[in-house]
Amino acid sequence: MKQTCLSFGSNPIRDAISRIRFAPHSNHLLISSWDSSLRLYDVDACKLTLEASDEYPLLDCCFADDSLAFSAATDGLLRRYDLNSGDVDRIGSHDEATCVEYSNETSLAITAGWDKKIKFWDTRLVKSLQCLENLGGEVESMSLSEFHLMIAVGTSVSTYDLRKLSKLDQAKESFMDVQIKCVRPGFEGFAVGSFDGRVALEYVNDSNSKSGRYAFRCHPKKKDGRHHIVPVNDIAFNPRLPTIFVTGDNEGYASTWDAQSKKRLYELPRFPNAVASLSYSYDGLLLAVASSYTYQEANEREELPQIFLHEINDLNISSLSAGSSK
Repeated sequence: MKQTCLSFGSNPIRDAISRIRFAPHSNHLLISSWDSSLRLYDVDACKLTLEASDEYPLLDCCFADDSLAFSAATDGLLRRYDLNSGDVDRIGSHDEATCVEYSNETSLAITAGWDKKIKFWDTRLVKSLQCLENLGGEVESMSLSEFHLMIAVGTSVSTYDLRKLSKLDQAKESFMDVQIKCVRPGFEGFAVGSFDGRVALEYVNDSNSKSGRYAFRCHPKKKDGRHHIVPVNDIAFNPRLPTIFVTGDNEGYASTWDAQSKKRLYELPRFPNAVASLSYSYDGLLLAVASSYTYQEANEREELPQIFLHEINDLNISSLSAGSSK
């Protein structure tokens, strides 16, 4: 699998990367970071096409479509970016928003964060439609799959149907009994990564047997004969092969797994820093890995963040497909 490192020339990313996301229909990569800039990188052309700077660190970003994006920053503002013109406007304020998603089905932008609230924004009217409060804890992670919104609070994941905003679908307590670091949709449900290095896969549909739910220690590391706890920072499912997903931990390791066979397929060479964020391209042929310190530990290696790109060719796809069918 070919690996390259994206070049930013004389203007590198100067602080921790909070999120990377591929565009819905192109090989454009959106990057939010603690250096207060939102960047758009054209992977095919190997160049930075947009850098929108502000005063406050960016904690998350997402695409609405290939020409429109949103970010959540430490000042609590939800920002909207026209990726063609570079224009930026402010949708509204959410006190301590750390996560942002956008629903094409409902034209809603959604923010959640440490203030234990979820806000739903009508981007056509530029106003907040609804706010769900008292979630029981700070929102650590949020993901969206069509109408299903997944919110990770403590050791549980709550799901909401965007067509019924006031109704809580279900709250699933993680059987890992440890705080969740990330939640990502995929394979008929969602996967959660924990602060103690484990991953659990859960089904959204109650008709699936509970025997299909399972957890495993994702990146088992040992020091002095004992397990060394390493948070799983991110998970990404391959859109072309829905049973295949990749995990990244805080010590710089990324592994690819098959949810169906419950096996690890391969581990990538260790990255220079923690794997802060992961994203597959829309066709599943590219995997972007953000190698960056994450402010989780006092002794982190504060090297400049980097983004690595892995090409997944037809041979890799055939091999992964064969592995998942066993």
